[in-house]
Amino acid sequence: MVGASEGEREFVGIDQLAALVRSLREEFDLPIFLNADHTHSLSKAVEAARASFDSVVFDLSSLPFDQNARQTKEAVDVLKGINPSIVVEGEIGDIGSGSEVHEKSPELSARLTSPDEARQFVEFTGVDVLAPAVGNMYGMLKSMVRGEARKRLDIERIGRIKAASRVFLTLHGGSGTAEEDFRQAITAGINIVHINTELRLAWRQGLERGLSRQPGEVAPYKILPPAVESVKQVVILRLKLFNGN
Repeated sequence: MVGASEGEREFVGIDQLAALVRSLREEFDLPIFLNADHTHSLSKAVEAARASFDSVVFDLSSLPFDQNARQTKEAVDVLKGINPSIVVEGEIGDIGSGSEVHEKSPELSARLTSPDEARQFVEFTGVDVLAPAVGNMYGMLKSMVRGEARKRLDIERIGRIKAASRVFLTLHGGSGTAEEDFRQAITAGINIVHINTELRLAWRQGLERGLSRQPGEVAPYKILPPAVESVKQVVILRLKLFNGN
């Protein structure tokens, strides 16, 4: 799955992203899916659907529950009208904001997702996938980058949300989570895991290595290989972990 946020879609170009993924499918004959990550307005969601994205994360989790549910239901109806097979994900609860490295952890425990909220939201909106707040958090702490701390998930809550909602579950803000928590979360019902900050951090560290190795180089294609390789290694390790290897 290739995920692109609103900002990334604006930077690269929504039609260009769709064309890139389409060309990779044709060249490698692989099931690559294009996801419009964290889409905060119906107009941007419609734009992605019309550009042939396979899925849309319609994220209004910052709104009160009732407003989030009503607008998400509207988005599901509109997007399914454009493409009946498009996958629509909704999000409830609070896991902070920003794929970045934070000094300290925000207080998020007051807005963890309850199983009853999950059931109500899914039944009312008709979303295909739900992203709950279960101890996860966007971004990482500096202590996590140094390997001194790890995020811990509410595994029991995940299991109860899965039983109540009966849909696929996404773990947003997974970067920096303890490996055993990842394993238990997947067993409890998590189907999709986002580790965007880990990938971005690996890219930056690889880029810094590329620049330091060739301080006089200005050609991007000569500087960028260490960044690509750094991201690749994180992806390989995470795929092995998520698949039980």
